[in-house]
This record gives sequence, C-alpha cells and structure tokens, in this order.
Amino acid sequence: MSNLNKPTSYNSQQREDNFWLEVLKTIGMSAVLAVGIRQFVAEARYIPSESMLPTLKVNDRLIIDKVSYRLNPPQRGDVVVFNPTKALEDQGYHDAFIKRVIGLPGDRVEVRGGQVIVNGTVLRENYIQERPKYQLDTKIVPADEYMVLGDNRNNSYDSHYWGSVPKDKIIGRAVIRFWPFDRLGGIKPDEATKELPPLPTPTNTPTNSPEPVGPDSGAKTDQVIPERSSNVKPPEASPTP
Repeated sequence: MSNLNKPTSYNSQQREDNFWLEVLKTIGMSAVLAVGIRQFVAEARYIPSESMLPTLKVNDRLIIDKVSYRLNPPQRGDVVVFNPTKALEDQGYHDAFIKRVIGLPGDRVEVRGGQVIVNGTVLRENYIQERPKYQLDTKIVPADEYMVLGDNRNNSYDSHYWGSVPKDKIIGRAVIRFWPFDRLGGIKPDEATKELPPLPTPTNTPTNSPEPVGPDSGAKTDQVIPERSSNVKPPEASPTP
C-alpha cells in the first residue's frame, strides 16, 4: 500500500513545484516585457515645470512614443522629450527636457518683433503662452539637429540659449496626456484654436527687450523627468513609476 502512495505523493509535489516555477516564469517575463516596452516602445513622464504652458501644465502625465522616430524624422510642431545636449551636460543637467520642434535640419530660424520666422515665413503659433520678448539672430539648424522652444516662450530654457538638439538625443514624442482625466487626450502639433493677440503698435519706447528667464532665474527645473519616486529632484519631463 505504501508503495502505491509514493507516486501520488511525488506527483502532487511535482505539480506544486511546477506551479511555483510557472509563477516565477510569469513574473520574470512580465518584468522583462515591462523593461523592454519602456526602453524601446513607450514610457510615462510627468511635467514639473511651466516651460510648456499652456500646452502642458505642472503635474501633467504623458505617454512618450519611442518608436515613431525610428521610422520617420521629427516634424515641426512635435512636442519631444530629449536627453541633455553636450552644452547642457556641461552645465550639470542630467534629466530629460521637453520642448516643441521649431526648426528642422537646414532651416534658417530667427526671432524678432515677437515672432518666430523660419525660412522667411512667420510661424502661426496658436499654442504659445505669449509672444517672445527676446530677439534671436538668424541661426541655421545643423544637419541631423533640431531647434526646440518651450511654448511658454519667455520662461523656457531652450534652443535660443544653448543651441540645437542632435537627433540621437531625442527620446521620443509626447503623444498622450493620461492625467489629469479632465484633460485626457492626444498632444497635437497645434492643439489650440485661440488666436494670438495682434502685435503691439510700435512706440517711441526703447526697443531693448527683457531677457527671457534663464538658468539663474528659475529655469533650473526646466526639464522632464521620468516618474519615479517623490524624492527625485524634479526636472522638466520626468518618468512615471
């Protein structure tokens, strides 16, 4: 009788061992899949600064598409997340930034009279917080690089300070805002419909424009960090846990 019970006991133990083995396999595969998705497909980030107002607000949560730019180059108007350029790294920046693509490789970009001018054409920008109060002499965007500006033009540490962004520094494109729920939806190249106010009438006042906010006046938080733990110092576009 005891000999007959041995196989039953053995089979029961084997089934239990197989069950836990399958659980461990499932957990392991899920972890690998999650890491793979975040590394190559998409990731969540939050906004800790006001540099992209009114398009993106502080604490907005976004999904960043990391696949599109493997197939097609960034387009003007895209909102992109990118790692610090060499110029930014030299200033001690390590977290990602989020800005809007304004100039493509080879474009001639200038800012004057409260307008952004690309290749001689004034950009129609219904998405910005206010017109830029600074001047930028004509810059030619280098090959495989992009000029990016924050929608909050006068409170953004962007390309008009430190130059263009190499394509290989771009992490991906902001495609969906999933938080807060009342503003859930896609991030479009030009999602605003409100017309900008007309340019002010020239006066006899001095033409020197106030400088935009720079690294010493609050722009140090002009980044996007991944949403991790709350003890991470907020940058401009951050990842989500």
